[in-house]
Amino acid sequence: MTDTYKVEAEVLERSRQWIQDFNNKNVKGCVDAYTADAVMNARPMGTYKGIGEIEGFWKPFIETGAAELEYSNVEVAVENENTVLLRADWKMNIGKGVVIQERWVKQSDGKWLLEYDDFEVQEQY
Repeated sequence: MTDTYKVEAEVLERSRQWIQDFNNKNVKGCVDAYTADAVMNARPMGTYKGIGEIEGFWKPFIETGAAELEYSNVEVAVENENTVLLRADWKMNIGKGVVIQERWVKQSDGKWLLEYDDFEVQEQY
């Protein structure tokens, strides 16, 4: 039986760490949160496949001064002890939008990594 509360808490903590890395301009920390073959759909900018393309998106984006990322209305769905889906609204200093789905997958070493990331920019400031 899955300890849903524990799994949810682990993923929420990992998500908070990603947001902290983003706000601290820690590109490596952000990119290291993805699996090697992750897919990131950044609407309307495009789809990025694999760690290299994902880094190619986040590095220049973070370097432009994007910061102050906050999630709200967070919803977590535990599919099983190794897969958790997260959705949320987000805002930062340069815009706002929605996280349609983050799929966090627990690795054999116990770390939670993003296998799929689908978000939309709905407004830019």
